[in-house]
Amino acid sequence: MYTMMQVCRELDMTYQTLKFYCNEGLIPNVKRDHNNRRVFDEKDVKWIKDLTCLKKCGMSIREMKDYLALCMQGESTIVQRKEMLARKQEALLSSIKELEDSVAYIEWKQNFYDEVLSGKRPYVSNLIRSDE
Repeated sequence: MYTMMQVCRELDMTYQTLKFYCNEGLIPNVKRDHNNRRVFDEKDVKWIKDLTCLKKCGMSIREMKDYLALCMQGESTIVQRKEMLARKQEALLSSIKELEDSVAYIEWKQNFYDEVLSGKRPYVSNLIRSDE
């Protein structure tokens, strides 16, 4: 069994986040020790890792609760869970594409500046008007 602080250290999570997840009902069947403090077993820790990943994937608390509710219903909801994850995956892939486009722009602009600084090309700006 793990205390809240042990789980936090293990998963590099703040105490406040873990407490929030517990209070929001995102960690089902939370157990308590003889002092009424929350304790977690290996399955709980694995689920908390899953929650952390879902959060990093951009899931809202509401979406995580919906996903948890489906998980708690068992095997019969696997198709729904797969669809939910597929939608999130599609959004993440779109975000990755946008980031790749942004990185490509910065690389292009850096190369442009390098060429200007080395004298390989003249400096041209779309912002500075010249008399032509």
